[in-house]
Amino acid sequence: MNRSICITCGTQYALMENDPEGCTICREERQYVNPEGQEWTTLEKMQEGKQFQNQVIEEERGLYSITTAPSFGIGQTAYIVQQGGFNLMWDCISYLDSQTINRIMDLGGLHAIALSHPHYYSTQVEWAEAFNVPIYIHEDDQQWVMRNSEFIHFWSGETLELASGLTIYRLGGHFKGGAVLHSESGNDGRGLLLTGDIIQVVADQEWVSFMYSYPNLIPLPANKVKEMADKVKPLKFNGIYNAFHKKVVTQADRAVQKSAERYIKALKGQLFHT
Repeated sequence: MNRSICITCGTQYALMENDPEGCTICREERQYVNPEGQEWTTLEKMQEGKQFQNQVIEEERGLYSITTAPSFGIGQTAYIVQQGGFNLMWDCISYLDSQTINRIMDLGGLHAIALSHPHYYSTQVEWAEAFNVPIYIHEDDQQWVMRNSEFIHFWSGETLELASGLTIYRLGGHFKGGAVLHSESGNDGRGLLLTGDIIQVVADQEWVSFMYSYPNLIPLPANKVKEMADKVKPLKFNGIYNAFHKKVVTQADRAVQKSAERYIKALKGQLFHT
C-alpha cells in the first residue's frame, strides 16, 4: 500500500494497493500529462534517495519561501507568513523531511496551511500531520482533493480571515475556488499579496497576468479578469509574491490594475498594431 505522488504535478493520492491509472490533476486541461508517460513516486522514496533538499529563505521580515532543489513536480514555491504570532504556510510543496520540519519549528512552527488552488495541494496532508494544523481550501475546489483528511477544512464565501490582518480572498479565474492571501502588515506595513498563479507575475516584473491554463496557454475572458482586479482593488499591497519566486516589490496594487487593463485591451484587439 502506497500514497502515490505524480512526478509531473507533485500531487499525493490516498493510500492504495497500486498506483492510480492516471493523474486526475494532469489529465485536466489546465495541466498536462508528461509526453513520456505517467510516472509515480512516493514521499518515502524521495526521502530515501536523499536527492532532494528544501531551502527555507527569508525573503523579507515576516516572510519565508520554501523551495525544493532540484525542482520537483511543477516547481512551485510555498511561503510562511508570520503575522502577530500566527504562522501560516501559503501553498505547499511535495517534499518534506525532518530537516525541513526542524527548520520551520525554529521559526515558531505552523498554525495553519492555506492553498491558492489545486495545483499546489501536493502533500498537504503530510505537512498538516507533521505540524498538527488545519488546512484551508475553498469549497469550490473540493473535487480536486486527491487525499482526504480530517485536517482539511473547506471554507465558503468570498473571504476568510485566518488572523487579524491576514485574509484569504476568493478570486476564481484559474480555478473556481482560486484564492490569494493578503497580509496587512507584510512588506513593512505596506501590505503584501501572495497569489500562487491566480495572479501571475510575468517576466517584466512590473506587470502581472491572468490565465485559465498556463501550460496550455488558454486565456481568461475579459469580464473575469475585470472581476478579479475589482476584488483586490480596495486592498493596499506594495508587494506581490507568486508561486515561482517572482515578485513585484513596489506599487504592486497599481501593477494589478494596469495589467488587467492591458490584458482586457489585448483580448479586445485594442493593443495591436498591424
